[in-house]
Amino acid sequence: MAARMPDLDSRAEAQLVKPPLIGASLSAAALRRVLDAHRAWLEGRLEGQRACLAGIVLSDAMLEGENLERADLHSANFIDARMSRAVLSGANLRLADLGNAILIEADLSAADLTEARLELALLAHANLAESHLAGTILRRANLRAARLPDAAMDNCDFADAVLREASLHQAKAFECNFAGADLTDAKLYHVTFRCCRLPNIAAYGSNWTTSTVHNCDFRNADLSAARLDRCDLAQSAFWRANLRGSSLQQARLNGADFESADLAGARLHESVTMGANLRGADLRGATGLTPTQLSRARTDAKTILPDGSHGPYMLGSSAHRSARY
Repeated sequence: MAARMPDLDSRAEAQLVKPPLIGASLSAAALRRVLDAHRAWLEGRLEGQRACLAGIVLSDAMLEGENLERADLHSANFIDARMSRAVLSGANLRLADLGNAILIEADLSAADLTEARLELALLAHANLAESHLAGTILRRANLRAARLPDAAMDNCDFADAVLREASLHQAKAFECNFAGADLTDAKLYHVTFRCCRLPNIAAYGSNWTTSTVHNCDFRNADLSAARLDRCDLAQSAFWRANLRGSSLQQARLNGADFESADLAGARLHESVTMGANLRGADLRGATGLTPTQLSRARTDAKTILPDGSHGPYMLGSSAHRSARY
């Protein structure tokens, strides 16, 4: 009996099994077949096939609301793609380029974004919970009100990114660059930041409660009205930072550098100040400081003490008592 020739549908389905060529582009019809097969795969149907778009050029693609959960998108090009509300949870986006892509309310939870590029991407209200970011570039990206709880960030670049009202609680960051980023009203409680750069950040009203922030650079940062209660800020630098009206109650300030910082009106009840550098700092109106705390810190003639007098602090004086500022 002669072998039956495969029909057009079976040929198209067979082509889906093979990964596309790196750098190739797909027609809208071919992309729809991949998306439909991926949906079937997610639903556990026999005809389903996990989407493999590794290296494919999908710039300007219309993927709003599409489900690419756990898809292989390694090295794919999504520049200028429209992906709002797209589901990319658990997807492999290593080395993918999402520059200037629109990802409003997209789900990137548990996605692998190692060395991905998201410069100028719009990620407002996106979900990046438990995502993995290593060497990821998010310069000038808009992550307003984005969710990054439990995210793992290693050597990432968030320079000049917008993270206003973002939630990063319990996230971990190592050697990341947040220079010039906007963290106004961001929620960062119980984060672990080590050796990160945060100079010139705008972080008014941000909440860092119970966080561990070691050897980080906050030079010229605006942390006014920020909550840093019970934080461990050991060896971090706050040179010329604005901490006016901030709360550092029960914080560990061991070896932290607050030289020339503005701490006017700050609350420092039960904070640990051993070796903290308060030279040139403005402590006018600061509350909660005891003679013991001030004597354990380093002050000089340029330090303005809580009562408004100039330092250095002399044990036995009443300069620790707060005055209005």
